[in-house]
Amino acid sequence: MDYVELADKCKGLAHPVRLQILDMLRGGEVCVCHIERVLNRRQAYVSQQLMVLRDAGLVETRKEGLQVFYRLADPRVQRWLDFMLDRELTANQRFAGCTCPLCSTVSIESIR
Repeated sequence: MDYVELADKCKGLAHPVRLQILDMLRGGEVCVCHIERVLNRRQAYVSQQLMVLRDAGLVETRKEGLQVFYRLADPRVQRWLDFMLDRELTANQRFAGCTCPLCSTVSIESIR
């Protein structure tokens, strides 16, 4: 076991906003604009938190055009979150009027 790598992952987990981001990613990949909307935080702040998660090896990215999508990099992170949160996975929040791919694929009637 690489204790340095494990310690880096633990440092990445040690922040409430980063834990919230990881919780969102339990349901699958999510674009940055959606994470910003859910957290109600500026892009710079969200990017900073995502960089820490990337550097710790907790998330991976995929680019599609101008959109950047994040997903969990390691299935062990999902199992740890399932255990620590001690609750079922809930659907990612969707917002009427949001143009991100997650929200724009859902009709407004299903959001209300």
